[in-house]
Amino acid sequence: MHYEFCSRTDPGLARSNNEDSVAVDEEARLALLADGMGGYNAGEVASGMATAFIRAELGRWLTQAGEQANARELRRAMEICVENANRAVFNAANANPNYAGMGTTLVVAVFQAQRLVLGHIGDSRCYRLRAGQLTQVTRDHSLLQEQLEAGLITEEEAAVSDQKNLVTRALGVEDTVLLDVNEHRVEPGDCFLLCSDGLNDMIDDRAIASILQLDAPLQDRADRLVDAANANGGRDNVSVVLVRAGPGRGRRGLLSRLLGQ
Repeated sequence: MHYEFCSRTDPGLARSNNEDSVAVDEEARLALLADGMGGYNAGEVASGMATAFIRAELGRWLTQAGEQANARELRRAMEICVENANRAVFNAANANPNYAGMGTTLVVAVFQAQRLVLGHIGDSRCYRLRAGQLTQVTRDHSLLQEQLEAGLITEEEAAVSDQKNLVTRALGVEDTVLLDVNEHRVEPGDCFLLCSDGLNDMIDDRAIASILQLDAPLQDRADRLVDAANANGGRDNVSVVLVRAGPGRGRRGLLSRLLGQ
């Protein structure tokens, strides 16, 4: 399986700083997105620390382990890297009064052949577009999600709730954190979207799906998603990472060379 990656992060229209952070390691087939929170500039410190730390540590492990790592080994490596990042952010928050209470959401995606191993913390999301159907493959760790599942509010009420940004789990807020990790099968043609809530709070799933289905380069689609969020108000930072899966090209390239094509 061949994977194409692209990303875009934007402060939006209402904020002067950007507390989102994205990171991609194409060689390791690793994508990361984080949405920070905290006092003045602390949110961007937390998200930046998390993505930089995990990209370096997990990226190194993936490069060494390669395709030989099984899902169980990869899951454990992800958990260890996230635990270490959580401790680093938590210790920084406790050592510097300016960073007190900072934390961040996280989505970490690793693609291996026909498999996606996906971890997340908080309400940043991962969607999958397959055969024109958009599916949210992460479950928000948020008060709103818990209220929905308990039947306390409806989808319509959730859409206009003033409690959208109250997360029930975040990296760096406590000395330990639980990473939800799930494995998904990848099919050729799948397109995966990692995003901060600055996207899905501004445009609905139907609009997201319509942009992802455009016959346009992947980076153009990422730009259009961000532009759409800003066109609808841009009340928060907005970040996206797109990953498109296609048929592997290595074997076909070798055959073409043998045939002189």
